[in-house]
Amino acid sequence: MGGIDIGTSRDVKILGLTIDDKLSFNKHIAIACKKAIAMYKQLARAARASWGLQPEIIRTIYTAAVEPTILCEAYRTVSLNSALLLAGIPLDIRIREAASLYEAKVGVPQPTLGDREIERMASALEAPHPAELVTLQYDSIADDEEYRNRSEEFAVRIFTDGSKIQGKVGAALSLWDSTTETKALKLTLPSYCTVYQAELLALQKAATEALKRRENTFGIFSDSMAALQTVTNVSAPHPLAVETRDTIRLKLQNKSVSLFWIKAHRIEGNERADQLAKEAALKSKKKPDYDPVHPHSSSGRYV
Repeated sequence: MGGIDIGTSRDVKILGLTIDDKLSFNKHIAIACKKAIAMYKQLARAARASWGLQPEIIRTIYTAAVEPTILCEAYRTVSLNSALLLAGIPLDIRIREAASLYEAKVGVPQPTLGDREIERMASALEAPHPAELVTLQYDSIADDEEYRNRSEEFAVRIFTDGSKIQGKVGAALSLWDSTTETKALKLTLPSYCTVYQAELLALQKAATEALKRRENTFGIFSDSMAALQTVTNVSAPHPLAVETRDTIRLKLQNKSVSLFWIKAHRIEGNERADQLAKEAALKSKKKPDYDPVHPHSSSGRYV
């Protein structure tokens, strides 16, 4: 090419994956093991039984650096006994868990899940055409004065919150008119669910409540910026976010719904939603309102 001979190569690296000419992935595994061993040696030098980094710090380094390197690049364990002992994390089980979660997400039956379902992200093929997208956004409430000014715009204000306390998970809505709470709704989730799921569930139920009511203007307030960002990101595939967007975009066309982020424990309605969410987590005995296993949740480990 251009008068220069181009030699052949027995392997190529694409997006971090080394593919050899026989598709054996031996070289890829070797590279991943080499990286893992180097990281293990550095970690081992920093930690000893009676001095050096504390076990909790070792755990943080291990879960944030060592484990992702191994899980993302090769399903092959290396000699990390010392680090594993200090971290208290069985790497071989984590590897099997990651493989099983992937299989579950693509539809391979998993006996270890029992009757639980993996939370499946919405397919891009089901997303609306770009020309049909309605932009969603949320505003931030800076202080009490701004909240009082904005709250007057809405016939109904809906405060949402999610909570995980003592290993139990709950969510809640608190609906208010101009001065008082008019309705409280408690939602329960299994202990393996996350606060993120609880926050998204609360927002989804808030949109559904707006759909049911006769009023036309609604303000939905949440202290979870992550959940609001997911809901307002039109390409985010989380099923609860997709359902919330569809409700606001398609079913509430004759109503006005505004989303707001507020600081936790600053406004009476938000305090009330937080209290209700904790009560739902700790006291509710009813069937869960939402129970799919989040595929990336450490609390949802089942292997």
